[in-house]
Amino acid sequence: MERTYAIERAAHARAVAVAKGKRIGRPSLIDPAKLAYAAHLRDQENQSISEIVKATGITRSSLYRYLPPRPPETLTAEDQQDA
Repeated sequence: MERTYAIERAAHARAVAVAKGKRIGRPSLIDPAKLAYAAHLRDQENQSISEIVKATGITRSSLYRYLPPRPPETLTAEDQQDA
């Protein structure tokens, strides 16, 4: 019974912390500047993930986790005729 109460108190403490805007969990070790640079390389320079990994030092799995997916490219009939 005491174990159940301890779990409930911990859950309540987490909920209060989240409501106050505190981040719960392990802190991120990825530098936001490096992540922004990686996003720039992917979007503006059209570099592959392998090239971005070499340039930034961020692991492949972290890039996939933190970078939003690219928007799908839409092809129209005009695009196909031009190619």
